[in-house]
Amino acid sequence: MQNASEQYEDHSSRSVTKARFRSIVEGLDSGSLHQATYTLNNGLAPGDIAHLLESSPPKQRLILWELLDDDLEGEVLSYLSDDIRSEFLRDMDAEAVLSIAEDFETDDFADLLQQLPEALIAEVLESMDTQDRVRIEEVLAFPEDSAGGLMTTDMITVRPDISVEVVLRYLRKHKAIPASTDNLLVVNRRDQFVGVLPISTLLVSNLNATVREIMQTDVDQIPPTMSENDVANLFERQDLISAPVVADSGRLLGRITIDDVVDVIRERANHEILSRAGLDEDEDMLAPFFKTAKSRAVWLGINLITAFLASAVIGMFEGTIDKVVALAVLMPIVASMGGIAGSQALTLVIRGMATGKVSRGNISWLTNREFLVGLFNGCIWALVVATAAIVWFEDLQLGAVIGAALIINMAVAGLAGTILPMVLQSMKIDPALAGGVILTTITDVVGFLSFLGLATIVYGF
Repeated sequence: MQNASEQYEDHSSRSVTKARFRSIVEGLDSGSLHQATYTLNNGLAPGDIAHLLESSPPKQRLILWELLDDDLEGEVLSYLSDDIRSEFLRDMDAEAVLSIAEDFETDDFADLLQQLPEALIAEVLESMDTQDRVRIEEVLAFPEDSAGGLMTTDMITVRPDISVEVVLRYLRKHKAIPASTDNLLVVNRRDQFVGVLPISTLLVSNLNATVREIMQTDVDQIPPTMSENDVANLFERQDLISAPVVADSGRLLGRITIDDVVDVIRERANHEILSRAGLDEDEDMLAPFFKTAKSRAVWLGINLITAFLASAVIGMFEGTIDKVVALAVLMPIVASMGGIAGSQALTLVIRGMATGKVSRGNISWLTNREFLVGLFNGCIWALVVATAAIVWFEDLQLGAVIGAALIINMAVAGLAGTILPMVLQSMKIDPALAGGVILTTITDVVGFLSFLGLATIVYGF
């Protein structure tokens, strides 16, 4: 927990950063590029510069990039979202890419390469020395959202038969050790993973002790094919800072560090929020008008199709609505209550799937519970809405119809909201992206069908 002094320093630092942002923007607006250039390159950290770029309109963003010193470009690129990073990489040649990314870790460089055209990727790889190219190609061989695509090959390995004194001498030869190095990785002469040597253990051990005597062998090994979500869940459960990535043959491939896992967790959270609206989490918030409109048009079209489906159900009962106009007034209540009930279950299950807490082993229990929750809440709110309808329209039959329709729709909504994510996942469709649209269609159709269908039967039309 921060004390008062630390909180004041953080607040003061943020205030200074905001003041520098304003100074740069004012410099651009007034045409004082010298002022903006100096503040940009001398007053802000790379992460802050990336934030400023992402917060600026496209034309202003390009000017800022041009003003940025060459030796800062690589660091700033590593903080940018994929969409904006691609803008700046698009016009670069192989030499420029290599120059910018020379200090990147292996996984970050691989991520950058995957945003380039195929021809340029081949050109960049061809320009690299053999050792670096092999390391990058090893990461590129795995999907971007897998442990292999997430890992870095920047690590320190030691043999189990050497002494602590030798290890310490070896470490002192390095100018710096890789970031987030909490363990040295122990391998045999065939580069097969044996265990880890925690830095905290190394520093307090007898100089004559061997690595084998003090290393840990009971370590979570991550296969390169593990999904990045499963990797994030493992780090969360075990409170890991880093973990080795090991092939089926036992060969050490690399390691995954907490900074990359934090990125995965943040991207997952953004994805869950934005996908519900059919938006891409990597989309540039300040992208040009046409690009933004084009990306959103697809989901608007899909939603229109589902809306026509719900309207078609209403059209089937046009005669009933003509005779009992109150049905048109009350229809939105049935659809809305079902939509909310289903959305609650859907959100819960999608989140549970992302964190690994929902699986085939407990989905049956969860489905039964959500069905009963929907049924129970349906009964409660059916009583409230039915009473209001009877008082409002002085029609006992109408109250009974809307009450029954609410119970049916909310029970089905709980069921659909639980089962739908599992079905979509089995079909290789992202539940966070498609679940909301499909669920809305289900609750609208079931709600209108039950409400108007029951009304047709009760009123004898």
